[in-house]
Amino acid sequence: MTTSCSITFQPSGRTVLVAPGTVVIRAARRAGLHINASCGGTGVCGKCRIRVEEGSVEGGLSERIKPEDADQGIRQACTAGITGDVVIRILEAGALKSGQLGTEVPERHRAALHVFDIDELKEEGIFIPPVEKFFLELPVPDHNDRQADAGRLLRAMDEQYGERHIHISLYMMRQLRRVFREDNFRVTATLARPVNKRFRSMLQHIQAGNWSRRNYGLAVDIGTTTVYGQLIDKQTGKIIAEAGDYNRQISYGEDVITRMIFAEKDDGLDKMHAMAAESVNNVIDCVLQGRDIDRDEITSITLAGNTAMTHLFLKLEPHNIRRAPYVPVSTMFPPIRVTDIGIDLGGHCMALFYPAVSSYVGGDIVAGIMGSGMYRTDKITLFIDIGTNAEIVVGNREWLACAACSAGPAFEGGGIRHGMRAGAGAIDDFSLDPVTLEPMIMTIQAKPPVGICGSGLLILIATLYECGVIDQSGHYNRDLDTGRIREGRSGFEYVLVRAGDSGIDTDIVLTEVDIDNFIRAKGAIYSGLTTLLHEVGLSVADIEQVILAGAFGSYIDLDSAMTVGLLPEIDPEKCLYVGNGSLMGCRMSELSNHIRRDVVRTMQMMTSFELSEVPSYTDNYVASLFLPHTDGSLFPRAQQRRRNLEELRRQEKAG
Repeated sequence: MTTSCSITFQPSGRTVLVAPGTVVIRAARRAGLHINASCGGTGVCGKCRIRVEEGSVEGGLSERIKPEDADQGIRQACTAGITGDVVIRILEAGALKSGQLGTEVPERHRAALHVFDIDELKEEGIFIPPVEKFFLELPVPDHNDRQADAGRLLRAMDEQYGERHIHISLYMMRQLRRVFREDNFRVTATLARPVNKRFRSMLQHIQAGNWSRRNYGLAVDIGTTTVYGQLIDKQTGKIIAEAGDYNRQISYGEDVITRMIFAEKDDGLDKMHAMAAESVNNVIDCVLQGRDIDRDEITSITLAGNTAMTHLFLKLEPHNIRRAPYVPVSTMFPPIRVTDIGIDLGGHCMALFYPAVSSYVGGDIVAGIMGSGMYRTDKITLFIDIGTNAEIVVGNREWLACAACSAGPAFEGGGIRHGMRAGAGAIDDFSLDPVTLEPMIMTIQAKPPVGICGSGLLILIATLYECGVIDQSGHYNRDLDTGRIREGRSGFEYVLVRAGDSGIDTDIVLTEVDIDNFIRAKGAIYSGLTTLLHEVGLSVADIEQVILAGAFGSYIDLDSAMTVGLLPEIDPEKCLYVGNGSLMGCRMSELSNHIRRDVVRTMQMMTSFELSEVPSYTDNYVASLFLPHTDGSLFPRAQQRRRNLEELRRQEKAG
C-alpha cells in the first residue's frame, strides 16, 4: 500500500513527499512554492493553473478549464488530488519569470506530535482510575450470618478485591438496605480513591446489579475563550467523544481581568459562575448526544483552568488575584460534588479540580506539565501554552520555574477584524508572490474564505514581513505596486480575498490594527520567556527541548513563529507539541490515581515569578514590539530570508 507520493514541481525542480489525496496546492505550500489562488481552494477563482507533465492527478477540472487545455494536462491546483508520483509545472501566470520561485522560501516546519500513550500507563502499573466500579455478589443474610449491611459490603470488598479502609458516609448508609435487596444482594460499588494514602477510600455510589463495565469520566479544560471536553471510557482509557464551545463568560469580557472586575459587582460572581457552568454543561450535552450513556454512569469529572477561571467557577472571590501581592483564595481544591457547583450530572459524581501554583499560573498549566511528561524528563525543557493568556514553564524533573503573561485573544481570532476560531472556511495557510504580491490562500476544509484563524494569522504576518509588504513596526509599505494595499476605515489594509471569492460577500482584509494587536500578543510571549530564562540563569542556547501547548500551539508554523519573533530561533527538531495539554493532563488524571499523586508533588516544586515585579520584563516587552525584535541579531535566519526575497524581487524586476 502506498504511504507517500513524490511530487516534483517545475521549473524549480523541488520535490516533496506527501500523503495520497493531498491537493496539489497544499503540496506546493509544503515545498515552499507559490501558486496564485485567492478563493481558498474552492476552485472558483481559476488562478491556480498547473500542467501535469508526468503521472496523473485526480480531479482539478472545472468550467474554467477548457477541454483543449484539459487535454494538454492543465488542471487547477486547489482541487487536483495526488494519487501517485507526479511531475507538475507551475504555469507562468502563477510563477516568477526566472523560474526561481520559492528557492529562498524555507520549507515549513511543524513541531513533532507528542502522543499520550495509554499502554505506558498500563506497563507502569498505574492505569488505576481514581474512581472505579466493583461488582459484588454478597452472601444473603441468614440465621448464621447476621452481619450488618455496611459490614457485609466492607467484608466483600476486602475478600474479593483486596480493597480495605473504606469510608461509608451517612448519605450512602441510607441507601444500602434498599439497593442490596433490589437484585438479591448483587450490587456495584463505586469507590473514590484518595490522593493521600493516609486517607480512606470513599464509597461514592451503590447500584443494584452489575454496572462495573459502565464507568465513564469527563476531562474538561476551562479556557478563557473556549471550553473543551472529552468523554472517556475508564475501562479502556479510550476517548469516546469530544467537543468544544465558547466560554460564555466572554460576553462579559474577553480577558480574565475584565471578568474579575465584573465579579466584584453585587451579583457579578454568581453570573460568572453560572456562565462557566452553562458552558461546561453544554459541552457535556454535546459529548453525550446520540450515545447510549446515561449521565449517572459518569462517576467523575476532572477540570483544569487558570487560577481566575477556577475561582470564578467555584464562586471563590478573585479580587486579590489581580492586586499586589497577588494572593488567590486557594491553590488547592478538594473533591466537590457536581451538584454543588451546577454541573448537570448525577449527585454521586465528583468534580476534581487541578491545583494552581499562583494567581497567574493555574491548574491548566499544571495539567499541561503532567500531560506532556515534562515533570519526568531530565532535559532542560521550555513549555509554552499559547492562548488568551500565555503561560511559560522552564525546568525538568528536578526543578521547575514558571510565569504567565496576558497575550490577549489574537491567537484565537479575537481582536482581529476578520478573526475567527479554526473552523471550515478559516484561512489557515498563505503564500505571497514576492513580485506581484498576489496571494495563495488556503482554508480549512477548502471552503470559501470566511475569516482568519490564529495559525493563519501567524503565517500571514510572517509572509508579509518577509516579502517587505510590512515593516518592522507592522505598517504597510505604501510605495508597492499593488492594488491589494489600500486605505480602509481604520488605516491601511491588505485585501486577502475580494468579495467575489469570499464566503461572506465582502472583502476579507488584514488591517494595521490587526497587525498591531498581533505584535503586542507575540511580544508579551517572547519577552515573558526571555525574562524567565534570565531569572533562572539560562539562555536560549541552554534549552534542550521545547513543548508547545494550546489550540494555537498545536498548529504553529515554527518558521513563521521565529520570523515574527514569537519564538526564539531554535532547532525545529527540538520542538514538540501536545495540543491541548490541559485536557491531556485531565484525561491522565481520570485514568491514573498515581498521576494525581504526582500532581501534588509537581505543583509544590514549581517556583512562580510575577513578571510585573521583574524590572527587566517591561524593557524586554518594549523591545519585542517590532518584527521580529529591535535586536535583529537575535533572529539571523529571519533577517537573511527577508534580504534574500528582497534581492529576488529586485532581480525579477530588473529582468
